[in-house]
Amino acid sequence: MNSGLNILYVGKDQSVAELFLNSGYFNVTVMKNPLAAIFWLTDNQFKIFDLDKDTRFDIQYEEKQSIDAIICELLLPGINAFSFFRRLKLNKLYQKIPFIIISFCKDYQAKKKAYSLGIDDFYHQGIKPENIHNRIKLLKKFKSEFENKTIAVDPNVSFNAYETPLIKRTFDILMAIISILVLSPLMILTMIAIRLESKGKVYYFSKRVGSNYKIFDFYKFRSMYHDADKRLKEVEHLNQYMSETVEEECSECAKLPEGQFCSPLVYYDGEQLCERIVNKHRSARKAFLKIKNDPRITKVGKFIRMTSIDELPQLFNILQGDMSIVGNRPLPLNEAEALTKKKWSRRFRAAAGLTGLWQVENRGRSGPMSEQERFALDNYYAEHNSFWGDLAIIFRTFGALLQKENV
Repeated sequence: MNSGLNILYVGKDQSVAELFLNSGYFNVTVMKNPLAAIFWLTDNQFKIFDLDKDTRFDIQYEEKQSIDAIICELLLPGINAFSFFRRLKLNKLYQKIPFIIISFCKDYQAKKKAYSLGIDDFYHQGIKPENIHNRIKLLKKFKSEFENKTIAVDPNVSFNAYETPLIKRTFDILMAIISILVLSPLMILTMIAIRLESKGKVYYFSKRVGSNYKIFDFYKFRSMYHDADKRLKEVEHLNQYMSETVEEECSECAKLPEGQFCSPLVYYDGEQLCERIVNKHRSARKAFLKIKNDPRITKVGKFIRMTSIDELPQLFNILQGDMSIVGNRPLPLNEAEALTKKKWSRRFRAAAGLTGLWQVENRGRSGPMSEQERFALDNYYAEHNSFWGDLAIIFRTFGALLQKENV
């Protein structure tokens, strides 16, 4: 390892990452998207000592070698560089570390926005590593007088990525092919029924986060009306996981003269709000969204959800390698982004699955399931999964397909 600066490079362009690495100026850790980087930064703040595999974990603080800068590509799947920067600032992660954006095309509007947000620098493609090196040293010197003691990370810490065992992957491919062939008549009839009841595409896909925080297109048959996403705020109050109500406006800011705020302004859901109220909203907004008797669901949608027919297109996700037959359910970006605690993020160290442990244990049971129960089941699977255990879950899944609750 050389004595260069330690940088975290967030992006998909391997050639640029290698340019930094081969320059001799940097030690480079690469994360392919900002969500994975958030988890990596959070994960490496603590050393975990497993005192009892079946009951509890004891988290102990350990200070490690610091990173010197974060370099992020502008356009990335799911969360762009601006959202990544806001998230780091909101969660007080490495606020004193230089943050630099790289764009592969000239975008002066984006550059202007970057500087308005307080991002340290913005470079177009064709940059020279030595220039970045000098700029980071200057920024570090400038920031040093304001720098508080910060939890640091070691760029040599491995990401501990999950790898699907060969026997599991072979089983997934064979099961997916056989299932598609057998169930193709049912899938065709389902597409016809969906199209006859309501306008719009018969399928639906959204960005989801699977194992190792990989972001991919998640396929389902459409079970809601075509404008369901736009109506999400109308039904958020029905969320079974929502446990507390938060004030809409900050009571502390209301005590101050107009134009003054109790804490710095940050961006949240497209609005500028004080950091205090944003933190309260984030604490109250639970990571999972589960709505009983959702009014956005069509009649056909209710049936295919109760019978789990809406999940059948995920067989193509399995063929593509995004998912497995058995694993932890992949999460929407906003839900995955909320899981920044080391205690719960272990669920991403396992395959994303069509079915899993929490479905057979709790899905459709009487009474709502708490976040903690689902987190615990996901973590348990990540730590104890095996091929034979997966077979047991598959057999148990057949008994959970017909649900009594419309969730």
